[in-house]
Amino acid sequence: MRKQPQPIDVALREAIKRSGQTHYGLGKLAGIAPAQLDRFVSGERSLTLASAVKVAAALGLVLVDRADRP
Repeated sequence: MRKQPQPIDVALREAIKRSGQTHYGLGKLAGIAPAQLDRFVSGERSLTLASAVKVAAALGLVLVDRADRP
């Protein structure tokens, strides 16, 4: 049985926490407000897809559409 992928918000929060970067530094690197990133990581708010892509890129990650894969 194939393991189900994590929802993008869960995976991104975990990647942010594993990165060891501060929310301030990562927010500045990604080009989004550090407070916005802080609220996302705490689960208080969500990110737009555009912001999620910026954060992923700042972490060296790429978002992939798995719907096209078998």
